[in-house]
Amino acid sequence: MTYDLPALPYGYDALAPYISKQTLEFHHDKHHAAYVANYNKAIAETPHADRAIEDVIVEIAKDPSAAGLFNNAAQAWNHSFYWQCLTPGGGGEPSGPLADKIAADFGCFDEFKGQLKTAAATQFGSGWAWLVLDGGTLKVTKTGNADTPIAHGQTPILTIDVWEHAYYLDYQNRRPDYIGDVVENLLNWNFAADNYAAAIA
Repeated sequence: MTYDLPALPYGYDALAPYISKQTLEFHHDKHHAAYVANYNKAIAETPHADRAIEDVIVEIAKDPSAAGLFNNAAQAWNHSFYWQCLTPGGGGEPSGPLADKIAADFGCFDEFKGQLKTAAATQFGSGWAWLVLDGGTLKVTKTGNADTPIAHGQTPILTIDVWEHAYYLDYQNRRPDYIGDVVENLLNWNFAADNYAAAIA
């Protein structure tokens, strides 16, 4: 089925000063839009045309001959998920069951936060840092390029995009500064809590 480019869940200037209007316009309207367009073009008139994008990603993840389709599918999905992981006035800490689970699996929230920042900062080249639920345990992981946890049987709870196009206009080569600003000021813990609740329901 055709995969639609989702509108941003906030205005283009809503994440400033941490992520600028210019970055969001290029990132969403150019990069994300291109992944979506390329994916829809690639699946047209194929057996995948009537399938949900998540199902396509899982099925072709280990097929080297489908690498181009996988890259566009996974990047389209990853970006749609990423936009929801950010919110104006975000950051802080989660509450409720997700907070309890983070404390149980990481020892404390600060330990989790440190692991997430480290994963994002040390992802070599382009990629993503994630909080995932894996076999009933919350873990911090990272994926290179277009790779995504749903291709590995994990449930994404939260992500940070560390492709250069996510931050370079605002931060140049200062990726750790971008990561710190996202974690401290933009992470959408309500979205993460909803993802966790759905995963354990």
